[in-house]
Parts: sequence; structure tokens; C-alpha cells
Amino acid sequence: MRILMLGNSFTSVNHMPQMLAELTGGEVIHHTRGGARLSEHLNPGTGLGARTQSALRHEHWDYVILQEMSHGPLTSPKSFFSSVERLCRQIRENGAAPILYATWAYQRGGEKLTAKGWDYDEMARKLSQAYHKAAQENYALIADVGRRFYELAGIRDLYADDGVHPDEEGSRIAAETIAAVIQEHEEGAL
Repeated sequence: MRILMLGNSFTSVNHMPQMLAELTGGEVIHHTRGGARLSEHLNPGTGLGARTQSALRHEHWDYVILQEMSHGPLTSPKSFFSSVERLCRQIRENGAAPILYATWAYQRGGEKLTAKGWDYDEMARKLSQAYHKAAQENYALIADVGRRFYELAGIRDLYADDGVHPDEEGSRIAAETIAAVIQEHEEGAL
């Protein structure tokens, strides 16, 4: 099984692609850059975009995982939905299944959330709604990591010191959530 992960530091931090490889037994490649948006993966004029476009055209993948910049679905919804649609089309042309890696709200009471003037519950709800809508519109699988973070919010602290990125346990939960979606899809395909 070959898995391509397209995203940014939420994907690459704490060696999460290696965690996913261990959980799935697959080969996991990631194209990431801190702060990258999905639109960059469509732009062959950037280093990241050129690598992604070449990989989607010339290599075989079983799954391609899409992760948007942390607040992109909220602050740039038009770009988010358009990028998901275009990437899902390319992924299907490649013969792979697209998976949306739905991320989480910033840490409740954290500096970044406060600086943005956002409410934790509202950010979590709006991110989940945006990812679910994009998955439904594009017939993509969804790994709702944000929902898992929300469910565990009062029980565990899953954030790095910046209140934005996941700590190691948060990355493990992300990998486990994505692996479960892949496993369920594989079992359904049998």
C-alpha cells in the first residue's frame, strides 16, 4: 500500500507519517511545508506543487491524504473547497482514494485562539462542517481528527506548547484516526 500525504506541519510534526506507516504497514510519503495550503500542491510553479503534481501524474498511490492549513477552511473557504475539488479529481485520475484529514480547533484558552478572537467550540464546529461538506461534495473519505481532539479536550492535553500543533500523543491520535479510515475502507473493498 502506498500513501501520499499532502499538507503542512500538522502532517509532518512528531514523525506522524512514520506512525501511519507503522499502523498501516504501508509506504507513506509526505509532501509538506510549514504553513502550506492545499492550493500550493496544485501550483507546479512552487517546489512543493511541482513535487506533488509529478507524484500524482507519474506514481501510483492507493490513498492520498489532504490536510489544509489550520484555519484555511474558515478564513479562505473558496480556496479550500476549490483545492479539495481539483485535488480529488487528480487523485481519482491516479486511481487512488482521497482522504480528508480534518484538523482541530486551536487549544481552548490558548494564546493563538485568543489572538484570533475565536471561540473554541465555534472553531471546532466550523472546521468539522467545512471538512465534512468538502468530503461529501467530492466523495472523499474523511478522517475527522478534529472531532477526536474535541471529544478528548477535557480529558487529555493533545497540544504542543504553542496551543496549535499536536503534541506526540496528538499526532498518534491523528495517525490512528487516519489508519482506522484506511482499514475500514480496505475491509469494505474486500
